[in-house]
Amino acid sequence: MKNKKIIIFFIILLIIGVVFFIVMKQNNSKNTNDNNSVNEYTPEEEISSDQLRQTKVILFFADANSNELKNEGKQIDSSTLLKNPYKELVSLLLSGPSSTELKSVIPADTKILDATLENNCVILNFSPELLNFADDTQKYNIVNSLLNTLSQLNEVESIKILIDGNMNDAFEEAYNSIH
Repeated sequence: MKNKKIIIFFIILLIIGVVFFIVMKQNNSKNTNDNNSVNEYTPEEEISSDQLRQTKVILFFADANSNELKNEGKQIDSSTLLKNPYKELVSLLLSGPSSTELKSVIPADTKILDATLENNCVILNFSPELLNFADDTQKYNIVNSLLNTLSQLNEVESIKILIDGNMNDAFEEAYNSIH
């Protein structure tokens, strides 16, 4: 009789163990299926071809209070950079910052006449108004604003500044970037 009770106890224990094992296995397979299921995402708005062409460029301007160079990001249509990216980036600099906390370091009415790349050096040809800088600090900021903005392009290692197509005593050297 005592042996029968022990055998029945072990059979019940075995049945409970098997039921527990089956329930746990079903829960694991259900969780695995839930984790592997792919939820489809439907955007609220289709992305237009104009949005796909957007890129961000970094332009360098002076802080309005300290004259220290600061950067400002600007979203542009990347197709504008296809023809002459160097001239386009300088044109964006000439148009000035969006933020009121920044100011352009390039003298007013300065125009970019041309920009070409030769041996990883961008040769910038400006109108004579570029020479209307106030002091050496502004000249330093002009050079670094141009250099920092243009050196975003991998091929640019230095810049050379011309005035009306000629070398000028104010900007007589090539300025190298620190990549």
